[in-house]
This record gives sequence, structure tokens and C-alpha cells, in this order.
Amino acid sequence: MIEKIRQFTDSYNFSKALIVTLSAALPVLILSRLAYFEAGVTIAIGAFLTYPADIPSNSQHRLKGLLTTALIVAGCTLLVNLLYPFPAVFYPVVTLLVFFLSMISVYGQRATMVSFSGLLAIALATGHIKTGWNVVTHTGLVLCGGIIYTTVSMIFNFLNPHRYTELQIAECLKLTAKYMKLRGDLWDAEADRGSIIEKQLNLQVEINTIHENLREILIRNRSNAGNSNRNRRMLLVFISLVEILEIALSTSFDHSKLQQKFSAYPKVIGNYQNLAYNLAATLKKISKSIEKKKKYTSKHSLLQDIEAFEKAIENYESALGKEEASEGVWMLSNMLHYAEKQVEKIKIIERAFTLNMNFKDLKGRDKDLEKFLAPEYYPFRILRENLSFSSTIFRLSLRLTLTIAMGFIIGLIFPLQNVYWILLTIVVIMRPGYGLTKQRSYQRIIGTITGGIIAFAFLSFVHHPVITGTLAIVCMIMGFTFTAINYRIGATFVTIYVIFVYSMLNPDISHVIQYRIIDTVVGALLAFGANYFFWPSWEFINMPAHIKKSIEANRDYLQEISLMYNKKEGVPTSYRLARKNAFVALGNFMASYQRMAQEPKSKQKKQQQVYKLAVLNHTLLSSLASLGTYIQSRKTSKASEAFNVVVQAVTKNMDNAVMLINMGEEASEVNFADKEELAMRFTELKNIRARELRETELTHEEEFRLRMQEANLVIEQLVWLNTLSEKIVKAARQLQFGK
Repeated sequence: MIEKIRQFTDSYNFSKALIVTLSAALPVLILSRLAYFEAGVTIAIGAFLTYPADIPSNSQHRLKGLLTTALIVAGCTLLVNLLYPFPAVFYPVVTLLVFFLSMISVYGQRATMVSFSGLLAIALATGHIKTGWNVVTHTGLVLCGGIIYTTVSMIFNFLNPHRYTELQIAECLKLTAKYMKLRGDLWDAEADRGSIIEKQLNLQVEINTIHENLREILIRNRSNAGNSNRNRRMLLVFISLVEILEIALSTSFDHSKLQQKFSAYPKVIGNYQNLAYNLAATLKKISKSIEKKKKYTSKHSLLQDIEAFEKAIENYESALGKEEASEGVWMLSNMLHYAEKQVEKIKIIERAFTLNMNFKDLKGRDKDLEKFLAPEYYPFRILRENLSFSSTIFRLSLRLTLTIAMGFIIGLIFPLQNVYWILLTIVVIMRPGYGLTKQRSYQRIIGTITGGIIAFAFLSFVHHPVITGTLAIVCMIMGFTFTAINYRIGATFVTIYVIFVYSMLNPDISHVIQYRIIDTVVGALLAFGANYFFWPSWEFINMPAHIKKSIEANRDYLQEISLMYNKKEGVPTSYRLARKNAFVALGNFMASYQRMAQEPKSKQKKQQQVYKLAVLNHTLLSSLASLGTYIQSRKTSKASEAFNVVVQAVTKNMDNAVMLINMGEEASEVNFADKEELAMRFTELKNIRARELRETELTHEEEFRLRMQEANLVIEQLVWLNTLSEKIVKAARQLQFGK
């Protein structure tokens, strides 16, 4: 329990909650002593409204983002207060402002959170209208609150600038270990491989998110704040983790075939599975050492596992005889090679957390990293391009604007106490997708009711303001911490905190609870209903774009692999970019599928075909990673013409699949590569390679064996790639989404 509490208080979410609580509570406590309680509350509101935009980045971007947010929050507050006395102007202007703020989300995560803060400011300002000079004073205090929050956040960041990065690295290690553990599970004879692959696909979504966070913080820090040893250390670990994931993905073996082939020698498969599990366990152990801030010590058991697997291969070869065991030994040698590469990468990570750090490991691998970042500029062109119903953000902006207008109308018609709570609920709950909006609506209602009951029960027995105030601060910290972890629990604590604060201002708390619950339910129902009826963004509408991007990314990855195999000039940045894009595209595809699964059954169109394509793209990516990993980690021979012909055939199939998705039934006639020619090319590859190797002066038997091993692996992957690409074309043909 103590360890769990320590981890909780050391988390990034708790740190942010502590920052916003200090920024909000201290002005209230200090100014209330000076009889300026209301001014303190207004400053606290400014801090609260600036807090959402505090997302991880380097110090320069963080400061700019927070100051921009503070100005937007103050500007929205001023505008609402100035226009509120003039309804004919107020409602049209606020409607346009809500739409504009929603639309700036097209510029990425930071812009989305700035937009969120501005929308919250509009909703909250409608419930605290000031007149005369008080408008200026009130706006100034809100701005002051934003500046105070910015200052406290920057101080916290200065005192512990690397903890967020360390925790993200720890989480990345943990997720990668989980992925590798699933790869190990595939070696069970009775494994449910379909279920394991589904878990891997879902895990890919989480891994993509953590990779994007680390790219932003590590690479942008590197380019903006120099290249400190600590940053270089974390960067080396991150790059190694990306490569470990590629190698893990690349072990795309036919497990059923291998289980059958080595059924009489189960120790071979058992040794490899044990090695796979220990690779995952080592990463998990490194992750825990980072979380606990303890020095990592390596047991070096992985090298023993490698030796045990090598011994198992030797025993297998001895038992069957060299000639009969040759094919099995080639397969096992490839498995051994991948395992050795994994151990090599893990040893680099281990050195990064011990005194044996060697920055030569980073040499050449940190080249052109800035190309992996999204550009930090905001052209008007992007906003203009999204002003159409094909844009999810445009649909959300229209939906949110109309729903908030409905909230205003309900407030004018019915005698509700705090209409702005309805508006706040709409802004907080409404999301682009139906599933997430439905989930948050449910969690918000349950959390509000639960929090209301707990607060009412507590205030029925306790009336001491010091106790209530102290608990309000505790609930504030817990509420902001849990909002990002478990929204229902976060909503519960936030409701308790709000009611405790109101109880200190108004003794008749029962009315506050009653109206908060009613307003929350009304806001949640409006948000939920609007997502269903007003320009809904069902995932089946966006799904073809995600599928197409995943296929195109895999195609581009194959082309980079082919170039690398032909040119023999090392691993170019373009290869790593193509690999990253393929991983990201597959993760986005799977995230879209997850959202579809949360929608009504009637909207889950072609779900089985979509999932089939997700699995096929994952398998194809795995095969590509296998080929790419082999080529970059081995000294390979010259690529033959037959190799390039097969690659062109696979590329053509993937282009055909994209054309089918783009044009639907109109593109039903696609030309596959000539099967007889391909079969001839595969035979040609084997024969040419064997002849070339025999004619070449390869006097050493081991060298000849390695060349034949290369030939067999490359041919096997090409055959598999061609089969997969044809299956993708057939699956794309079935995917019409009711066109």
C-alpha cells in the first residue's frame, strides 16, 4: 500500500493537480485574510482555466502555450461580460466565438487544450457577469490567476525538469515489455493466437501515444535546449525501444508450422519462449527501477538464455543429423539472430542506467531526428481546408456550437439556478466520437450523483469551516489527479470539492446539490443526444481513410526496405521515417476500430472486414519488419532482379487495394501480377542464389550456409508478403461501407 501511495504521489497527474491546487488555493487563503475573498476566488478561476493547456513540452513551448491560454481566457471573460447586457449582439458573437475556438483544434493537441480552456472560460463567465469597472477588475484578476499558474508550473518544471520524461520512458518500457510478453505467449502450443494478436493491436495504440509524447519532449528539447547528458541518455533509450519493438514485430514466424516441425524436440521451442519472457521481464525490471528512483542492477541472465538456446540448437542438429536438420537449423538460427539483436538493444538500455554509459551507442542514430516531429507552425491553410463536412473537427465545432446554443435556450425558458453548469458539462463531456461522449456522459452523471450524496452526508454532521476547507483542498487534488486516470472518480471528487466550497459561501447547501445534479444531467443528455443526431462522426465514415493510410504506409516501408537492400548504404533516415509512419498508421487504424466498437451496432458497418484488414496490415507490417531487420543487421549479398520483380508485384497489389478503397465498386477490376511469372521468379530466386553461391569462391562452409540462410529467409518473406498483399486486395474489395 505504501509503495502504491508513493507511485501515486510521484505521478505526473498528481504533480499537475498539486500545481493547480497551489495556484488556486494560495491566493484564496492569502486574500481571504486581507478581506478580499472574492478576489482570491476570481484568481483561482483564472488558474483553473489555464491548467488544461499545461501539456508536456520543452520549457519555451510550454511557457508560450500557457501565456497564450491565459490571454485567451481573459479575453473571452472580458468579451462575455461586455456583451452580456446586449442580447442581440451577445448571442451571435458568442456563438461565432465558440465555433472558432472549437475549430482551432485542427492544429493539434496543444491547440485543442487551449481551445478547451477558452470554451470553459466562456461557459463560466456567463455565470459570473460583472458590470462597470468591475468588468476590468474581474478580467485582470482572471489574467493574474493564469499568470500565477504559469509561474508555479514553470517553477515546478525547473525544480524537477526530467521526471516527466523518466516516467514516460518507464511507461514505454512497461508497454514494450507487455508487447514482448504477448509475442512469447504465441509460442504456447494451445495459444489462442487470434486473441493474442487482438491484444497486440490494442497495445499498439497505447505504444504509439507514448512514442509521440517522447518524440515531442526528447527531440524538441534536443533541438531547443542543447544536448545534455541526461537528455542524450533518455534519447538513446527511446531509440533503442523503437528498435526493440521493430525486432519484436519482425519475429513473424508460422508458429503452428514450427510447433509441428519441432514437436519431437519441445525443448527447442521451450528455450526460445523462456528467452522471450526474460527479455520482457528485463525491460519491466528497468521500468520499475526508474519509477522507484533506484539504481538498476543487471543480472546478465539474458546471455545465459542465449547460450541455452544455442545449446538446444546444437542438440537438435546432433539428434537429427546435419543434412536432415539443415532446414530446421536455418529457422532456429534466424530466431537466435533476432534474440541476439534484442539482447544487444537491451544491453544498450541497461548501460544507459548504469555507470557504463557509452554515448558511442548513439552515434549516427540521432541523425535528422527533427524530421520525426510535427512542424510547429499554424498556417491558415489548415483551418481553411477543414471548413467542410468531411472534417471531424468541423462537425464537432458545429455540434458543440448548436448544443451550447440549446443550453442557453433551456436556461432562458426554465428557472434553473446555475445555467453555466449545463454549459460547462457540455464543453467537458462532448468529444468528436459518439462512444467517448457516451462514456463520459455516464461517468459524469454517476460521479456527480455520488459526489453529491457523499458531500451532503458529510455536511449533515460536520459544520466546521476549517475542516471543510481542508477537505475541499484534498478533494481538489484528488479530483484533478483522477480526471485523467478515471473520469468517474475524478468527477466524484470535483463535485465534493465544489459543494464544500459552496457550503462555506451558502449554508443552504441542499439547493446547490439539487441544482448541480439537475444541471449536470441536462448538460450530459444534451451532449449525448447531440452526438447522435447533429452531424455525427461515425467511425465507418472515417474508416476508409485510416485503412488507406495504413496500406500506403506499409507500401512505402516496403519500398524503403527494397532501396536499402539494393543500395547497401546503411540505414537511411527515410527508412526510419517510413517505419515510424507504418507503426503510427496501424495504431491510428486500430484506434478508429476501437471507437467503432463503442458505437451503436447499426453503425458498426463491415466490422468483421475492418478487423480482418487490421490483422492483415499488422501481419504485413510484421513481415516487413522481419525483412527490414534482417537486411540492416546482416551483411547481405547483391539483390537479384527476381527480388525486385516480386517487390514490384507486392507494391502493385497494395496500390490496387488503395484504389479499391478510394473508388469502391467502380474499381472492381484490378490486375493482379501474373501468378505463373511470380512462381517462376520465386523458383528463379532459389536456383540463381544457389548457383551464384556455388560459383562464388566461398571456400568456407559456414559462409555458404549463411548465404543460403539469407536466400531462404528473403524468399520466404517475399512469398508471404505477396500472399498477404493479395489477401488485402480481396478484403478491400469486400469493404464498400454501403456505397
